[in-house]
Amino acid sequence: MSDTPTLALPAGVVVKGALQPGFEQILTTEALAFVADLHRRFNETRKRLLTLRAERQKRFDAGETPDFLAETKHIREGDWTVAPIPADLLDRRVEITGPVDRKMIVNALNSGAKVFMADFEDASSPVWANMIEGQINLRARWAGKIDFTDATNGKDYKLKDKPAVLIIRPRGWHLPERHIIIDGEEASGSLVDFGLYVFHNAKAALAAGSGPYFYLPKLESHLEARLWNDVFVAAQSALGLKTGTIKATVLIETLPAAFEMDEILYELREHMAGLNCGRWDYIFSFIKKLARNKAYVLPDRSQVVMSKAFLRAYSLLLIKTCHKRGAFAMGGMAAQIPVKNNPEANAAAFAKVKADKEREAGDGHDGTWVAHPDLVPVAMEVFNRLMPQANQLDKKRDDVSIGAKDLLEVHQGTRTEEGFRENIRVGVQYIEAWLRGRGAVPIYNMMEDAATAEISRAQIWQFCQYGVDLEGGIKADAALFKRCLPEEMERVKGELGAENYGNGRFPEAIALFETLSLAPNFEDFLTVPAYAKLN
Repeated sequence: MSDTPTLALPAGVVVKGALQPGFEQILTTEALAFVADLHRRFNETRKRLLTLRAERQKRFDAGETPDFLAETKHIREGDWTVAPIPADLLDRRVEITGPVDRKMIVNALNSGAKVFMADFEDASSPVWANMIEGQINLRARWAGKIDFTDATNGKDYKLKDKPAVLIIRPRGWHLPERHIIIDGEEASGSLVDFGLYVFHNAKAALAAGSGPYFYLPKLESHLEARLWNDVFVAAQSALGLKTGTIKATVLIETLPAAFEMDEILYELREHMAGLNCGRWDYIFSFIKKLARNKAYVLPDRSQVVMSKAFLRAYSLLLIKTCHKRGAFAMGGMAAQIPVKNNPEANAAAFAKVKADKEREAGDGHDGTWVAHPDLVPVAMEVFNRLMPQANQLDKKRDDVSIGAKDLLEVHQGTRTEEGFRENIRVGVQYIEAWLRGRGAVPIYNMMEDAATAEISRAQIWQFCQYGVDLEGGIKADAALFKRCLPEEMERVKGELGAENYGNGRFPEAIALFETLSLAPNFEDFLTVPAYAKLN
């Protein structure tokens, strides 16, 4: 007899992904029917909004720049606030993020952070098994069955009392889930991740004194926020939940969204918990949206810092906007990780995190993100010291005045061959790990996710498009890229060891990175063509 489960599928639904033991707990007839209903009601709108993104991009490519919307001025000037926020989300001073594997979930919930964002998006590679096992793990958390023993080392992982509050990040509107077909169409990754989680866990989370909480990624307009709101209303109705039970925090991580923060809050006002500065994706989006405009070429990634130019402007505007509306303003990710066997480098990394968190707490953010459990105490100390109360909603920042020009101010700095080469090493190594099913990857003492790989290839694309002059008189072009790529891969091979390098998926990663970096037209997301190569 085979241990492979069989599924009883609702009409019109096909599951193409391989089934493993336990998958039948998630892919139940009722859960798949719930997801299929969401698909049938909302997928056409989703596709239409993606078309609107593409049309808007054509206008940016033609020289238009983002601006505040004239037609929604009344919302920006209106006197309204979001609905009350649940008690367990009132203090979010430190949040930890990471993928949805079982070990990560237990460690993150036990980390001492106030919140854990379990990530089906940029910190996870959307291999079919990763996505469904993640749902199994999260269901186990609410069923009180998340404890486990690691078969490789015999170590026990048990959930402590008072774990972090759980928030789920589904995939963005642009990503499909090609292993679930509904009425002959690939399902939306967003609706699959959201639908399966809320169907199986909303009532259990509420019974435990929490609720169905979500982080919404990659939104580019208030219309996309409206779609999420409509999905929430439909889901709550189908599950017999009161309207407003679902709470969402929206990542402001695309350039157009920064000009529609009020409107995004307004569309989700019954379900809104706050906005977050998704800094890495925001840098990528800034490059992408203005990629055809030579006036917006950035310096090396290391010089595009939160304390200056467009990043400073957008973080301050986010705080002011959120606090005016009674929503939380969350700070950005500290991607640093502990540097083993080098105390000086480790101290320098922690000092950087501390300074960054002091800026955020001092500006008025209500909390911040870290990628590694060892950074929780560092961030917690800063916010405990500078924010003794639960949050800073009373810090209105009426002194802040940010206009379109501020949100488009380019960082001053240098463009170097070393920065160019580092982009190659980081981008290829990340894609290679992603193809092997890993979405959060430690590279050069930083926890990299899809956003940082996107910055890497976007900068190279932009530099090569314009033949940017690098320090020392070298021109960035396709010839330089083709010379640097094999040299940097030799360096990576030396760093990883020839055996590890040879056992990886480097040939595919190199080919994809080269194609994207030198393409005549900028590919919106590297994860879309890369997804075709996954199981």
